[in-house]
Amino acid sequence: MRSNFSQKYKSELYHFIDQALKEDIGSGDHSGKSCITETAKSSAKLLVKEEGVLAGMELAKVIFHQYDPNLTFHPLIEEGAYVTKGAVPFEVEGNTQSILATERLILNCLQRMSGIATLTNKLSQKIKHTSCRLLDTRKTTPNFRYPEKWAVQIGGGTNHRMGLFDALMIKDNHVDFCGGMTQALQKTEQYLNSLPKQLEVVVEARNLDEIKAILIFPWVSRILLDNFTSEELVTAVELIDKKLPTEASGNITDKNLVEMAETGVNFISMGALTYAAKPIDLSLKAVLK
Repeated sequence: MRSNFSQKYKSELYHFIDQALKEDIGSGDHSGKSCITETAKSSAKLLVKEEGVLAGMELAKVIFHQYDPNLTFHPLIEEGAYVTKGAVPFEVEGNTQSILATERLILNCLQRMSGIATLTNKLSQKIKHTSCRLLDTRKTTPNFRYPEKWAVQIGGGTNHRMGLFDALMIKDNHVDFCGGMTQALQKTEQYLNSLPKQLEVVVEARNLDEIKAILIFPWVSRILLDNFTSEELVTAVELIDKKLPTEASGNITDKNLVEMAETGVNFISMGALTYAAKPIDLSLKAVLK
């Protein structure tokens, strides 16, 4: 599965890799240096030990090459493919110390990303008969947000804003601190007019009165219906009447996901896509010749 994610967030991904390698390797891999000569060459393969959606192949290649440009990466299975136990998604060959030094980071990323992609794919398939799309949230692992959101995309989900910097979300606390929805959006409009570029604005509504107040402001990008029941969502969608895209969030699980998607909302955001996904079991094994 190809996407422009790695190009769009190239600098952020390289920064993540650099910091992650420093965290794990520090001043050097003493284990590898203790028993492997500096000039030794080897090959290793990724072994799938648990079925799921494969995610992180492109990131793995970048990690290997960022640490050691002379490592050769041989992809054998496409990103986003469903893999079963015993599959070998890639082989890598080159300096043995380099392979050992990068092994843990490669596995941490692939296992976590594949788990997220697998969960996202499973839930997306449950609602494919509707026009509703799954969104991720900012409920991500600190300093691992970019790979996690990349995995959501690979699994068939849609990325929400990346952070506080690339879109606005006016939530309940913003509204309450401002003294009400109208006051909050009036101040937001003034702020938007001062910005050099237009940003998406998602506004959270807790009830029908707040929805009515939001609809007065045509520049709002989407209404987030927070903690609505399925019956309340139907009423809200009818009230909004396609004037703005709608998003449902809060207390949505795999058990009520279909019911919520069938209410007619355009999006459902689930923090569980990233924080509740179970990593897929993978290992990197030496290829003995």
